[in-house]
Amino acid sequence: MMITIREAKPNEYSELGELMVEVYSQLEGFPGPDEIPEYYHHLKNVGELAMNPKTKLFVAINNNRILEGGLVYYGDLKYYGAGGEEVIKQKAGAFRLLAVKPESRGKGVGKKLIEKCVFQAKEEGFKNLIIHSTKYMMLAWKMYERMGFQRFPEIDFEKNGVSVYGFMFVL
Repeated sequence: MMITIREAKPNEYSELGELMVEVYSQLEGFPGPDEIPEYYHHLKNVGELAMNPKTKLFVAINNNRILEGGLVYYGDLKYYGAGGEEVIKQKAGAFRLLAVKPESRGKGVGKKLIEKCVFQAKEEGFKNLIIHSTKYMMLAWKMYERMGFQRFPEIDFEKNGVSVYGFMFVL
């Protein structure tokens, strides 16, 4: 499968949001839309984040022009929206909300999306790239570790009863 990583077009925002809702609502044990409706509203309306300065929605598109996954890249952590002051004071790029279609997992889609974030963060002059994950996202967690991300407990936090763990990649 050939995959192209690029910025999402406005007409793809809705499809990306639906994919994110689908992926996150299917994580075993992760709170569902009824439990944290504001989070799922945030996922569904992910396109709104592209309006923030230095925020980009990256998508993975296959050779048939089908959206296979996506995430949100942040070049300004004041828009990152997770983890509070300790995150904001980091001089780093970041990404959140990685989602890959279930049938496309294990084919390098997530890795290519993250590599795009690494490239973008380097282009913007950052020395580090940060992310957060949870125990419900072990598939992604393991991929982050294989790619060289290290645990960064200084930016851990808890929200809606979910422990969220920080990771950092040195560029």
